[in-house]
Amino acid sequence: MQIHYLSDANSILNHFLGQIRNIEVQNDSMRFRRNIERIGEVMAYELSKDLHYKSIEIKTPLGVKSTTEISDRLVLCSILRAGLPLHLGFLNYFDAAENGFVSAYRHHYDNDDKFDIRVEYQAVPNLEDKTLLLIDPMLATGQSMVAVFNTLLQKGMPKEIHVAVVIAAPEGIKYLEENLPDNCHLWVATLDEKLNEKNYIIPGLGDAGDLAYGNKL
Repeated sequence: MQIHYLSDANSILNHFLGQIRNIEVQNDSMRFRRNIERIGEVMAYELSKDLHYKSIEIKTPLGVKSTTEISDRLVLCSILRAGLPLHLGFLNYFDAAENGFVSAYRHHYDNDDKFDIRVEYQAVPNLEDKTLLLIDPMLATGQSMVAVFNTLLQKGMPKEIHVAVVIAAPEGIKYLEENLPDNCHLWVATLDEKLNEKNYIIPGLGDAGDLAYGNKL
């Protein structure tokens, strides 16, 4: 797996990352959603450098200009519900992409810290020979991402796979390396220290879905 750590170089990305973590800023849910969306836009720009392009000619009112455009058939797929603002950020840049949505959640079957991943709702186009962009804000254990990916394979085998996350834990990255194809690209806005005993990212930011859309029942 090829891993891209985007916050290693200073850019406006780090400004937005700081705001989504800041407890004095993040509780404004509209601002939190917009910051996640803007992070998605920055990540989409960086990821776009790794896509494939074809040469085209554009007719202008005064002549003809040679340029390039993306040749990949892109499918953006996000994990509900926390992935929606990040999805929108990517879609702002890849506006011609097809879109998929999958629900996944931790099921605590004994009401303790043990859990499995339940993947339920799916609205996903055919993925055969396309470029899949699988996006979710938080990569903690990595189990949800792998469970969703394995479910998506029922829709066909992508030609290329890019996974994009905002905040990742080392444990989650290791799990993806062990369970996703070797040719997969992982795009990480920022890497955090570890998981705690409840498998939440430290220092993290809290629950991204709750911050964006309110507390769950």
